[in-house]
Amino acid sequence: MTTASTARVGVESVAAGSAPAWAARTTGLRKVYGSTVAVDRVDLAVPHGAVLGMLGPNGSGKTTTIRMLLGLVTPTEGAVELLGQPLPGGAERALPHVGALVEGPGFHPFLSGRENLRRAASAEPLLATGSIRSAVQTALDRVGLAGAADRRYRGYSLGMKQRLGLAAALLVPRKLIVLDEPTNGLDPAGTREIRQVIADLHAAGTTVVVSSHLLAEVEATCTHVAVLRRGTVVAQGALADLLQAGTPALLVSTPQVTEALNALRAARVSARQVADGVRVELIGTTAPAVLATLVHAGVEVHEARRHRDGLEDVFARLTESETTDRSTVDTVEEEQR
Repeated sequence: MTTASTARVGVESVAAGSAPAWAARTTGLRKVYGSTVAVDRVDLAVPHGAVLGMLGPNGSGKTTTIRMLLGLVTPTEGAVELLGQPLPGGAERALPHVGALVEGPGFHPFLSGRENLRRAASAEPLLATGSIRSAVQTALDRVGLAGAADRRYRGYSLGMKQRLGLAAALLVPRKLIVLDEPTNGLDPAGTREIRQVIADLHAAGTTVVVSSHLLAEVEATCTHVAVLRRGTVVAQGALADLLQAGTPALLVSTPQVTEALNALRAARVSARQVADGVRVELIGTTAPAVLATLVHAGVEVHEARRHRDGLEDVFARLTESETTDRSTVDTVEEEQR
């Protein structure tokens, strides 16, 4: 355990140094529990200022990767770099600039939310003692907990506990925020509020890593995505690039579905029936050529629009062969905690 003064020296050295190439990076990261491989050769790169969504089925290694990234779990093999500092050696210099909510918050049940935050704030090397009161109030306001701040933590709902955990991560300005399932237990209004918090952090230049099962939320808030499957990264990069990598298609609205399919297949164009018409894969052809084929065949075309797969489609394609036997990994990981 380091003293606050020692940690502040490390903080100042990070702030004064040149900016590293990545906010966080892992190389050949591997974690083995007995005979079970939870994470296998993960190479992850998180650009500065990005909002990266970490996706994967249950047991794909997301939480274990996050815990190794934060120095909470020691890798079996591989290297971790956080804000330009290698872990574990550079933890004192990097971690004060990192806020995290991992696997739900842990607070004292008989203390109020405000009292719990004050205790957390007193351990922050970046926070002067005289600023604790205002920092706690600001964090409570930011996550919508001001009205319940003086209630005991043990009486909080799951969503309120998540909010308090997020407030603890936001007590001081951070360079990196890591959130593991931050909307767990929240109602739709709470989910929208968390989305706004992430958007505000992004606008301020903070790097955010979010692990989530809510693909619509990831698509709405993230700039980058990393998809894990069976303990390894199967795709990562800018979200826009990942979505653009899907096969483009043309959705044609027509009452003459059979005639449209026959005409397109005769022209060797891949197509299938969908609601209100046909979906045409634009492989080796173009939208104008498809429409010309249909019109020439006398097919009524009421509407035509370009379509690309959403994140849900891309995620399903990347993880479709994932099996349910990863429950063994979940069990082993839980035992190790």
